[in-house]
Amino acid sequence: MINRGFNIQRIPYKDRAKRFSVRHLSFIIHHSSFKHLGFTLIEIITAIFIFSIIVTTIFGSYNTVFSDIEAIEHSMGQAEMAQACLNRITTDLQSVWVSTTPMYTKPEFNSQPDPYRIFGKTEEIGDTTFGRLRLASLAHVPLDDNQTGGIAEIVYYVQTMDEKYVLRRADRLFPFSSEFEESRWDPVVCENIKSLAFTFYDKEEETFEKWDSDAAEFGYATPGAIGITFSVGDEERSQTFETTVFLFTSREKIE
Repeated sequence: MINRGFNIQRIPYKDRAKRFSVRHLSFIIHHSSFKHLGFTLIEIITAIFIFSIIVTTIFGSYNTVFSDIEAIEHSMGQAEMAQACLNRITTDLQSVWVSTTPMYTKPEFNSQPDPYRIFGKTEEIGDTTFGRLRLASLAHVPLDDNQTGGIAEIVYYVQTMDEKYVLRRADRLFPFSSEFEESRWDPVVCENIKSLAFTFYDKEEETFEKWDSDAAEFGYATPGAIGITFSVGDEERSQTFETTVFLFTSREKIE
C-alpha cells in the first residue's frame, strides 16, 4: 500500500470487534431509553385524576370566599338600610308635635280623637307580632314637587311584600280629613323585617307595649320616651337595632 503522507494505523481485527460491540451496546441502551421517554395510559389517567382534585379544591375555596364576600356585602347593605330607618324614626320622634293643656281637653263621648295623639299597639301579621306607631310630627318629608312643610301625621306599620315583611312610613300633612288607611304607595323604609317593637315609658319610667294619649288608662298623657327595637335579616343571619328617644315635648297626666 502506498503511503501518501497520512499516518494510517491498522486496527487489529480483535480491537475492531471490541469497538463494534461497544458501539452496538451503546445504541441498544440509547434506543431502550428513548422507548421509555413516554407515559403509559395508567400514568396519564392518574395525573388527570390528581389534577382534577387540585382544581376542584382550588375552585371550591374560591367559591367559598366569594360566597362569604357576597354575604358580608348583603349584611352591610341591610345594616345601612336599618340604620337609616332608625335615624328616620328618631328624627320623627324628636320633632313630635303634642297638644298641651289648656289647649288639650279630655275627649267626650263620640268626640273626634285628638289629631296630635300618640298611639301605639301590637298587631298580628301572619304568624309574627309587630308594633305600630302613630304620631304627629314636624318632620314632614315631601314626596312630590310640593315642598310645603307643616305638621304631619306619621304612621309606621309592617306589611308583607313578596313573601317578606317590610316597614312602611305614611306621611300626610294636617288637616287629616279621614282615618288612616294603609297604602302600597307609602314608602318602604326598611326591608326584610323580622321583628319590630315599640316600648313606651311614662314619667315614672314604667314600660308599656301600647299607648294611647287620648285614653284615660294613660291619664291622657303622652309618653316621656319611646324605645324602638327591630331586627332585619334572612333565615341564616339577622341583625338587631335599638334605641330610645326622649320626647322634647310631652303632656302630663290630667286628673
